Amino acid sequence: MPTRASRPLGVITRGTTNPNRLRRVDNWIVDTCGEVLRAAPDPLVVDLGYGASPVTVVELRARLAAGVRPDVRVVGLEIDPGRVAVAQAAADPPGLTFARGGFELAGLRPVLVRAFNVLRQYDEAEVAGAWARLTAGLAPGGLLVEGTCDELGRLASWVLLDATGPRSLTLAARLSTMQSPAELAERLPKALIHRNIPGEPIHALIRALDDAWQAAAGYAPYGPRQRWLHTVAAVRAQGWPILHRPRRWRLGELTLPWPPIAPRTPTPPGAR
Repeated sequence: MPTRASRPLGVITRGTTNPNRLRRVDNWIVDTCGEVLRAAPDPLVVDLGYGASPVTVVELRARLAAGVRPDVRVVGLEIDPGRVAVAQAAADPPGLTFARGGFELAGLRPVLVRAFNVLRQYDEAEVAGAWARLTAGLAPGGLLVEGTCDELGRLASWVLLDATGPRSLTLAARLSTMQSPAELAERLPKALIHRNIPGEPIHALIRALDDAWQAAAGYAPYGPRQRWLHTVAAVRAQGWPILHRPRRWRLGELTLPWPPIAPRTPTPPGAR
């Protein structure tokens, strides 16, 4: 259970959510972060800012219990006490509980924090401080997954961080509905969404993906997955250090280390 903590830090999110909205990031967490949870003495996970409905917290708990370890504990944290009260009907202790909390994590020391669609309403200049506060609250060796997605989870992106800072960026899309990789720019994490401008690495990456997608148009008759696989392979051949193997690319994903795509210039004026 959460410990006594100071007043929750942060502001209330819009609260919009939908079932399966976070399926892509959840499945990535199971595959990529599972070993950290399996090795943890206390497999505690926090879902920060889950919104007006607890459905995505319930789904996260189910996916981690099935794919990582059945004794995982997930705590959904919300600043709005009304949302916490509504969520109690979905609680299933000790594996699934809900409490009031913000960036201070209600005094918990989780192995993993998922914070999705939380920082979009903050100024870009506030991102580094939020990341630092959240990673400082992790258990030793813990991880933070911070990102954003559209309302139905068709386009998403997230940053993986540990106590040393950001480690990687993942872009993900439902390939059957994506017309072009340029659409991914709409759902970049707050740290990058204002950096899709000439001179910034993320702009160059999106441009490279879009150009490779157009060049791979000949594979369209074989389905969007084949076209995406050839797109990612072409971008990797250009020198972009794309991680993982085609097994994850086939899911509409692309992950890179953070340093090659980190912002290169000061925060643009008015980057909100």
